[in-house]
Parts: sequence; structure tokens; C-alpha cells
Amino acid sequence: MSDSMRPPVSHHHSQGTSLRSGTSGSRASLRTGVVWEVLKEALDRQVKATGRESLDVLDTGGGSGKFAVPVAALGHRVTVVDPSPNALFALERRTAEAGVADRVSGVQGDVHGLFDVVERGAFDAVLCHGVLEYVDDPAEGVRNVAGALRDSGVLSLLASGLGGAVLARALAGHFTEARHALTDPAGRWGEGDPVPRRFSAEQLTALVEDGGLRVGSVHGVRVFADLVPGVLVDTEPGALDALIKLEAAAAEQPAFHAVATQLHVLGEKG
Repeated sequence: MSDSMRPPVSHHHSQGTSLRSGTSGSRASLRTGVVWEVLKEALDRQVKATGRESLDVLDTGGGSGKFAVPVAALGHRVTVVDPSPNALFALERRTAEAGVADRVSGVQGDVHGLFDVVERGAFDAVLCHGVLEYVDDPAEGVRNVAGALRDSGVLSLLASGLGGAVLARALAGHFTEARHALTDPAGRWGEGDPVPRRFSAEQLTALVEDGGLRVGSVHGVRVFADLVPGVLVDTEPGALDALIKLEAAAAEQPAFHAVATQLHVLGEKG
């Protein structure tokens, strides 16, 4: 079905509900459920504030469109900037399969050279998920994504949490690596660590504020999910749904931010 033939998408019910029901009871919802709910609510607020049903959204490091496709399905226009040609090719295929190809465009680039490929101050919302861990200068990266926002725009920032890595290494019996991550400036547990950099909630909120934005909310992502034995979740009736609900309940509690695998910060401009 062509996009023009699709029925209008409700910004408050249709796609958001299907996303929740589609991931409920699945491991995917443990990874993205909390972030998606916060992001969707922020986009809904932007729709009301701007009076425009279709927003301009930038997804930096958006890869194959894990968030870009559902955001486009809400009716928004999404520009994905990613350094990988393979990821952008996968994005093109994924958007075509989802019927949102006319609302998603992929551009090769990165956050440091962001304004070589997109306009400054042209977006109502910017996603920066899993990017700051890999850039040379996280502060510059946040300043750039903040600079891409229009007045009153919102930034969705997701990055690896330091405390979650320390706790995971300790519980696995790797106490020396856990202590190394705790004292390492980049939060790495050793040479074999696949993540170049991790952050505390305080570091991420400072980056957002230094980038000229106001911190709207902070959420811990995968507080328990990476610590619970998989066999328990897979075999105990109702365990996965209960864990998903527990993750949602703990996400906003500051006490759990220090042990989350990832941290999500919503920044607001203006």
C-alpha cells in the first residue's frame, strides 16, 4: 500500500499503542521500551506546542532506523545521519518495507561534521542514541546536536551508563575489571572492553546543560534486565512482562540511575 493510501495516523493512539503491544512480552521492549515512551510523549508535546502534526526530526547515528521508522510512522519527517553506508542501505530497505520511505531520508555523516550535511536550527527534535560513547569529543557532539534544534526543540540523548558496567563486571566475578571501570576516566573495564566510553548521570546532564539545554528528565534504561538470568525470564510464566513493568517503574527513580546499563536524558531548548 502506498503511503498516500494509508489512513491517517493518530499521534496519540495508533502507532504508539501498536509499538507497546508489539514489544510487550519481548526482549526488545527491555532495550527500547522506556526510551520510546519518553520520546513519544516528548514528540506529542511538540505537536501540541507547534500546532504542526508533522515535525522535523533528526536522528544522529540512527543506523538502520530502529527509532527513525516508528517516529516516521507517527507522521513525522526524519533525517538520519550515520557514518556507515551499510547502515544507510539497511535503513532504505527498512523504510520501504514499513511504508515510510517518503518520510525518511538517510545522509552519510557524523555528529562532529553535522552541519556539513544538515542545516543548523532546522529540527523540532534530535535523537542522539549510542553516539557519545564513540565520538572524540562528547561535549562538541552535544553542542552540535543542540545547535540543530529549533527554539523549544527537544533532544533525546541515550548513552552507556558507568555504574551498570561496574555492577555487571562485579557480579560476574571480575572484580579487578569492575574496579578498573570505576576509576578509569572513560569508564572502561580493560583493553577488551568493546565500549570506548561510559557516563554517569551527572556527566550526561552536565553535557546537556553545557550545550545550552535544560534537562527535562533522566531515566535509567535496563536497570535489571542485564542482571537477571535469562533462563529465569524465559521459563518463569509472566516473568518477562513483570520485568518490563519493573524496568518502567524504576526508570525515573534517581537511586537506580547509578546502576543502569544505559542512561536517557531529555534535553529541552528555550
